[in-house]
Parts: sequence; structure tokens; C-alpha cells
Amino acid sequence: MTILRTTSENLDFQKLVKQLDAYLAVMDGDEHAFYHQYNKIDLLKNCAVIFDNEEAVACGAIKELDSNSMEVKRMFTLPEKRGKGLASAILKELESWAKELGYKKTILETGKRQTEAVTLYNKCGYQVIPNYGQYIGIDNSICFEKEL
Repeated sequence: MTILRTTSENLDFQKLVKQLDAYLAVMDGDEHAFYHQYNKIDLLKNCAVIFDNEEAVACGAIKELDSNSMEVKRMFTLPEKRGKGLASAILKELESWAKELGYKKTILETGKRQTEAVTLYNKCGYQVIPNYGQYIGIDNSICFEKEL
């Protein structure tokens, strides 16, 4: 397995994100259009992709939220590759990258129905915080942060 640091121009990253969007369209149901508007990838400068035998199998990204915080975005692992620690590896890579860039914490939002994601973030040391930004008042959203 190898991890590549890249941008959202990377075709393997784009391919994984298309699969993520299809998955989220089912999971989010009627709320998908709301979430989708905040998940554009055309300007992401800090993306990571895990390759297994040259196949892109997992991805994630970070983008600046403020001068102290990077927001974790677009986390996805191919369904057939789940349970192997890939999401944890992507998350750790993104946290390291954010720290290298001088940020103090990572924050993120996920849907409460994405129980695998909620479990991952709890396992990786994230703490639940009040919903921030566009997620304030959104019942299905749960927000997390982690000091780096």
C-alpha cells in the first residue's frame, strides 16, 4: 500500500469521489442536495489517495477552515476494502499534513446515519463538537474536532 499526496485534479481521487457521491446520494436521501453543495472538489489542494497494487482504494482531503483549523473532507474507502485500516491511514496522513502546514486542529462533519464514519472518528480520537457553519441546526449532522 502506498499513500499519494495530491490535489483534486488527480483522476484517481476524482474517480473515488464519484463513488462516494453515489453512496451518499443513497445514504442522505432527500438531504443529499443540501450536503452536496458543500462538497465540491474543484479547488482542493490537499488530497490523499491510498493505492493497493496500483488501484486507488481510499481517499480523503483537507481544506482550510480558518487560520488554526483544517476541515477533513471527502473521506471514502471502496466497500470491498473496508475493515483493513485504510480510512484510519488516510485520516492520519491528513492530520500529519495539516500539522506540517502549521494548523492546530482538524474538524469535520459527517452524517449520523454514516455509523461507520462516526465509529472511525471516535476511534481516532475525535471529540464531538457543536455543529459549525452550514451544519448548525442540521439534525442529521454530527461534527467532530481533534487537536493536532
